[in-house]
Parts: sequence; C-alpha cells; structure tokens
Amino acid sequence: MPYIDGFVIAVPTANKQKFIDHANLGDSVFIEYGATRVLECWGDDVPDGTRTDFRKAVQARDDETVVFSWIEWPDKATRDAGMQKMMDGTDPRMDPERNPMPFDGKRMIYGGFSPVVTLDGKN
Repeated sequence: MPYIDGFVIAVPTANKQKFIDHANLGDSVFIEYGATRVLECWGDDVPDGTRTDFRKAVQARDDETVVFSWIEWPDKATRDAGMQKMMDGTDPRMDPERNPMPFDGKRMIYGGFSPVVTLDGKN
C-alpha cells in the first residue's frame, strides 16, 4: 500500500530559485532512498480563508509564497527506512551548510498519510 508524506511551507518569494535548487538536490535523495515520486508545488491560487487556510497554517507573510509538497513511497516500511537515512546525518547532500533551507523550517507543517481513496485517470 502506498504511503504519502505531505508538507506545507512558506518560502520567501524572492527565494523561489533557491528553493528549486534546494528541492532538486534533496528530492533526488528521497528518490534514491526509495520514494517513487516527489512533487514540489509553488502556490499560485491560495485563497485566504475565514478561519484557517494554508497561509495561516504556516504563518506566511506578505512576501512569502506557500509551497505544497508531497512524497510518494511504495509503502510505509520503505518510507520509514528512507526517512531514517535522510535524518541520520551521514549523507553530505543533506548537510544544511551544503544545502541550506531557503525558508523557515520551524513553520513547516508535515505528516505521513495512508491513502484511503485513490483514483487514477489512466485506468
């Protein structure tokens, strides 16, 4: 059963290319560690809500863009093993000095999810 990690972050709009460069390096490591797909989506139509919304969730400022991302894994065991490798600090590609986050990681929200409905236009 597939497993999904989801993320929402606020990235300074001026750092868009830095974010893309950061994601290209880091996301290739997720793929190497077993992820089947990674999507990084730059906010284009992110409306303000009455009570809550994506911007409020990450405390986005006026000069920031909301990014919505997810990583697809073949199963939770592969995800757990891949994330352990990502976090163990031995891969130099994940060194924050080599690949610094171009956003405030303290405002990132994330979680792991098991799909309950999957529709695919291919079938």
